[in-house]
Amino acid sequence: MPDPTLSPTRRGPRARTVLIAVAVVAALLVAQGLLTRRHAFAALQARSENAAMPTVSTMKPGAGKGQGQLLLPGSLEAPNEANLYARSQGYLKRLHADIGQHVKKGQLLAEIDTPELDEQLRQAQADLATSRANEELARATADRWQALLEQKLVARQAAEEKSADARAKRAAFDAQSANVARLAQMQGFRRIVAPFDGTITARTVDVGQLVTAAGGTPTSTAAAAGALFRIASTGPLRIFVSVPQAHAAQLKAGVTAQLQLPERPDASYPARVVRTAGALDPVTRALRVELSVEDPHGELLPGAFAQVGFAFDGAPGAMRLPVSTLMFRGQGTLVAVVTADNKVSLRPVKLGRDFGTEFEVVAGLAPGDEVILNPPDSLLEGQPVQRAQPAAPRPPTPPAATRPAQASAPAAPAARP
Repeated sequence: MPDPTLSPTRRGPRARTVLIAVAVVAALLVAQGLLTRRHAFAALQARSENAAMPTVSTMKPGAGKGQGQLLLPGSLEAPNEANLYARSQGYLKRLHADIGQHVKKGQLLAEIDTPELDEQLRQAQADLATSRANEELARATADRWQALLEQKLVARQAAEEKSADARAKRAAFDAQSANVARLAQMQGFRRIVAPFDGTITARTVDVGQLVTAAGGTPTSTAAAAGALFRIASTGPLRIFVSVPQAHAAQLKAGVTAQLQLPERPDASYPARVVRTAGALDPVTRALRVELSVEDPHGELLPGAFAQVGFAFDGAPGAMRLPVSTLMFRGQGTLVAVVTADNKVSLRPVKLGRDFGTEFEVVAGLAPGDEVILNPPDSLLEGQPVQRAQPAAPRPPTPPAATRPAQASAPAAPAARP
């Protein structure tokens, strides 16, 4: 019960002070709660925005190399390569060369027995003798009739007929002479000789086999063409390659290159451009180029697959980027660059040489630009992004010998007796 000694006038100010203090404390508590809630909401909103903002890894473009190598496939060929055919029919009488043998120009390779051709030549020679006798008789008759015509003992018509007959007999004689020469030439084809110095790379006949006269066909093997032999000349080999349009203007006669074989990856052979087609293939947009390669030790074989490496100068100021930085959209080839205010800038670039895993960028970038690696397809111009923090290096694991030994548990005390 209230103190009877205190009057109502003395209790009023004290009660008001208590009420004011309680109200202030309650207001402070409410304000603190509101402020805490506001800070929590702001933190939650910041975390949501950070979670929605993509995190990207960036890199700076590397400096382009002064020179790059272009590898092109090709096939080695001999300077001269030809199929040797039979131009007369008969049986193979003798073989004087075989596959892998080196021969000289004019060397006898094979002989063909041609009995039918021999008989035709003898008949033609007999017909030629008959024509010669007829021509001599007609010419003598025409001369006598011409003398009688001068004496006016025969008619002019008869004399002219004798002269015409003599000319006809002369023409028949010339025809028989040409036939004999043709058959003699065909008889000379009984001997198959080498047209140039080289190596026999194929032989398709044996002794006693029937050989027929055949025409040459543009095939690379003697068997498919029906040839008796295939010969390849010795000396510097040649190789043909198709150079893309982007590098065609840099190739002229005298440009050097390096030739490599798959079976000899550590060896290279110098090659030189001999001639170019001078025009691009309208289908492949490539330039046909012929190169010559020296082979003093005989290590290169015609028909072998090889790669030719050309060294081309790069564009001045060019840079290199990985293939993973490129974006292909309707406006062309783009790269995504992170600006100073952490926003995306999509920049079109002009590409140069292709190095497989990297591309040469000729225009569109500055050396200090930070390019996004593996940009997502949803990336937009001006979109805010955050850079990925580089991973902290892990401390090296100490060797087993230097690791501190773990303290072993104390041994249990021995039981007292």
